[in-house]
Amino acid sequence: MNADAVAALRSETIDWRFKGMPASAHGSTLGELVGADLFEGGFVGPLVVLDEPALEHNIRVMAQWCDSVGLALAPHGKTTMAPQLFQRQFEHGAWGLTTANISQLRVYRAFGVSRILMANQLVDPFALRWLADELDRDPSFEFTCWVDSVEGVARMTETLTRPVDVLLELGGPAGRTGVRSLEDAVEIAEAVRKSPVLRLVGAGGYEGALAHGTEDEELAKIDTYMSRLRELITRLAADGHFDGVEQVIATAGGSAYFDQVAEGLTKPWPDGLPVLGVLRSGSYLIHDDGLYRRMSPFSRKHRLPGGEPFRPAMHAWSQVTSHPEPGLALLTMGRRDVSYDQELPEPQQVRHLDGSTEDLHGASISALNDQHAYLRLGSQQVEVGEWVRCGLSHPCTVFDKWQLLPVVDGTRVVDLVRTFF
Repeated sequence: MNADAVAALRSETIDWRFKGMPASAHGSTLGELVGADLFEGGFVGPLVVLDEPALEHNIRVMAQWCDSVGLALAPHGKTTMAPQLFQRQFEHGAWGLTTANISQLRVYRAFGVSRILMANQLVDPFALRWLADELDRDPSFEFTCWVDSVEGVARMTETLTRPVDVLLELGGPAGRTGVRSLEDAVEIAEAVRKSPVLRLVGAGGYEGALAHGTEDEELAKIDTYMSRLRELITRLAADGHFDGVEQVIATAGGSAYFDQVAEGLTKPWPDGLPVLGVLRSGSYLIHDDGLYRRMSPFSRKHRLPGGEPFRPAMHAWSQVTSHPEPGLALLTMGRRDVSYDQELPEPQQVRHLDGSTEDLHGASISALNDQHAYLRLGSQQVEVGEWVRCGLSHPCTVFDKWQLLPVVDGTRVVDLVRTFF
């Protein structure tokens, strides 16, 4: 990555564009706000923050685990779209960075990411022309994207004026994109072979679209998918589609089944086949207090014994703005601030007006409006003006609501992370 471009973010000026920031900090740089206290420094709610010790823990644990099982890691950057966090992942050995679309890819390139795996098809002619120009401009830029149809191969071939590497994407019944049968895959591979501008360098896909739980039946779907991916790569190799390819890429992996993905990618391959297994998990960096707390292989009982569980690294602080009836308080936090595509936020702690904190027991969020959260109280009470910390589920759809997030160690701001959605 371009360290200077990342460092320059801390020179950006704070102003009205960034919600939650202290009015007294307007005109200051991000770097000048480091050291401020989250509650005494003028920050206003709602405010989503990142926990520094948890971030560092999660980055280290995943890097060490990938190294121990022999996998390369290309984290999916769409989770955070935060170059400062990308840089930290690269500093811990990330092999590359995964993108979902051309707009995300352009952000990566603006900050000097040199190896990008696009886990999607790319058929837009304007995007393809930009990509070709970017590859020509920077010989160190390595790029790979999916293909899953003869038509897609044709669209790329019609537009591209220089070679581009592609991976054949394997899907599954009722899944997302990706070829459904081995026969269709072979047909697409032959179309790539005939293309003067495309080179097939491997295969991959996303197993997470095929299962939705951790029951044995759901886990079996993942194992079946990985067996099919291995079968596909082996068949393509036998048909000569990887002749001359120095490193065949085999890739899969979200943040819920990466243990099974690792098992499938690291089993012995046919002699002489130079396969690099690439894991693309992204949400591990933040983890959560919902979906991934349940689904992560490091969290589930009897999965990956001895592994250190990830820690939730994102929380939302909001204030009690109304206490209209017994047992109900309204918080200054809503769908505009936190997501609800998986589970509602989890109230965890109250910060009283005197600065003391207390864990909340028996409380829940029952609903979110645009700018309100309905806090249902147990035996404990809260007062208007007090702060409530909530854990969040599925960080992917929280980051895009915030252009700037404080990174805290306790209540002290140690950094501010800029996002680009």
